[in-house]
Amino acid sequence: MTVLLVVMTFNRLAMAVGMSEERAFKWLPHVLESATKYQFTEPKRMAMWIAQCGHESNGFNDLSENLNYSASALRKLWPKRFPTDEIANAYARQPEKIANRAYADRMGNGPEDSGDGWRFRGRGLIQLTGRDCYTAFTAALGVDCINHPSLLSDPRWAALSAGWFWETRKLNVLSDRCDIMAVTKAINGGSHGIIDRQRRYDRALKIVANSIISDVEPTHI
Repeated sequence: MTVLLVVMTFNRLAMAVGMSEERAFKWLPHVLESATKYQFTEPKRMAMWIAQCGHESNGFNDLSENLNYSASALRKLWPKRFPTDEIANAYARQPEKIANRAYADRMGNGPEDSGDGWRFRGRGLIQLTGRDCYTAFTAALGVDCINHPSLLSDPRWAALSAGWFWETRKLNVLSDRCDIMAVTKAINGGSHGIIDRQRRYDRALKIVANSIISDVEPTHI
């Protein structure tokens, strides 16, 4: 049995993600490092990874979660955390306060006043969130994201953390089936942004499908 691998260049990455070639040139080594380490070098896997990361990070632009929400948005996103207009208005447009309440007492985080919600907010290309995720990634790669959580906003660790997440959730298997809905649910628990994710996937797959090298043995990936 043989598999097909993608030859990713900075200009192809630019087209697949939808960003400038200058930015793609900076991202390329980190994407390739993650793809090789976590085995998403095959076209369907690469396209799905690019699409999902592209959506989660707004085209590889936002490497730290934006929590600048209005009161109405808070009521909609976290109805149990912001059950009344009065509570929502007290937190609206205050990202740090929002994170500390929204992510308190879950995902390994402490209570609201611990500051863990803000400290371990979503970061990286796939937005790792919560102390548990940061701790597991730290243990896996030996980079101290607990004491230095902002490291996940560095492009290299942003890409590697997305690859690590991909592997731990076994998303290559779902990518092989082109199951974008299942991959999306594994990432954010629902179907949020599915139209944008599908659009990104279709574009990325078209690009990587034209970037294939000769068949190689699976043991080489």
